[in-house]
Amino acid sequence: MTRGRDGGPQTPPAKQRALLAAVLAAVLAVSAAIYAGAGVGDGDGTRERGTAAGGRGARNGPAAPASTGTWAGSWATSPVGGEPGTEMTGLAGRSVRNVVHTGAGGTSARVTLSNLYGQSPLTLTHASIAVSADPDTAAALAETMRPLTFTGSPTVVIPAGGQVVSDVVRIAVPHDGDVLITTYSPTPSGPVTYHPHARQISYVADGEHTRDATGTAYTGQSTFWRYVTALDVLGDEADGTVVALGDSLTDGVTSTTGANSRWPDVLSDRLRSAVADGRDVPRYSVVNEGISGNRVLTDGLGRPAENPSGLNRFERDVLGRTNVKVVVVALGINDILRHPGAGDPDAIVAGLEELVARGHARGVKVVGATLMPFRGHRRYTDAREDVRRVINAEIRAGRVFDAVVDFDEAVRDPYDPRRLLSEYDSGDHLHPSDRGYARMAEVFDPSDLKGGAPARL
Repeated sequence: MTRGRDGGPQTPPAKQRALLAAVLAAVLAVSAAIYAGAGVGDGDGTRERGTAAGGRGARNGPAAPASTGTWAGSWATSPVGGEPGTEMTGLAGRSVRNVVHTGAGGTSARVTLSNLYGQSPLTLTHASIAVSADPDTAAALAETMRPLTFTGSPTVVIPAGGQVVSDVVRIAVPHDGDVLITTYSPTPSGPVTYHPHARQISYVADGEHTRDATGTAYTGQSTFWRYVTALDVLGDEADGTVVALGDSLTDGVTSTTGANSRWPDVLSDRLRSAVADGRDVPRYSVVNEGISGNRVLTDGLGRPAENPSGLNRFERDVLGRTNVKVVVVALGINDILRHPGAGDPDAIVAGLEELVARGHARGVKVVGATLMPFRGHRRYTDAREDVRRVINAEIRAGRVFDAVVDFDEAVRDPYDPRRLLSEYDSGDHLHPSDRGYARMAEVFDPSDLKGGAPARL
């Protein structure tokens, strides 16, 4: 054996080469893993561009067929609470087929499912995604039916209070179309996490029918979305996501069921048309995070709180959405209407300013909406009207948001600005009609979505 200058054993040249080759191979393997994991983000508001390779990056199991593009939110909704009547058994033994309406289309998709309000783990043994064959039935286009998996398995257990994101699946998702997201749980799970004011008919079947394309087994109907909270797509139609954060006026509680006539729906159509016409506007999708009765400052009851405040859900419903670029805040009217007196305008404005600060801290632009009139509503008082005017004055003065959309001016009666114009009034003197929702979207200047958050000094 030869020895080195220190008198110790010297590694023979052949062994040196073998050791060097092993080290080099290890370095290349680590580098490749880092590169593969850098293509897709975690839905934290950053740009996500890369290949579809098994959910959020390579962490979620086997790779789907390669597809390039940008990740964006195509549809989303906020979990609101536990569905009444499901406290003991959940929806055990039934297939739940949610119908969701897409904004952006894409070549691949992933789905977020929530058990936020469950009191025990939710076991899903089967789940699927497909493109709807007809807007008025539970039938799917058979050739689009795909099983959903979770880290490669068809079964997933979502802990109480948790959520899960599916693996990426290769499917041609159309823009401005309906997608069916179906789940099956064989065991009781306690309260079903749901969104009550879907303004969309979804379906339920007894037994496991997640891959049934005919829809004949789906004899039950509901106006809720259950478990599902987001549909993301990978494609070339959108470079980012706009989140509409609001209350029932954004949720669209008086809009026509199945017509997709909420103002965020109409805004989504306007943006796509503007891009097609060659206008200098961002290529963004729009998702709706409206909750009926939602307030800036105050949570609902329960633990976790049902109908959490805008401040408490901002991280989840805005910053937690995929590739978010802009948030449109249309909140504050319930802080006035549901206050025993009239509400404190300074406190409400301070809450709105806090939302803006949180958005800016993550590079998200924040557009704000003025509060619309409500004279004639059962909770109207002159004192509450005065609070609304004070808040609107602050918003219009440019002291709160990066840009302003003046919903108030768009829908008010010019002869009595405290009221909705009759053609825009659903009849309760607070919520718009379909024409009113369309008017709200029409006055939105798409160029207000350009640019980012102001630079932090």
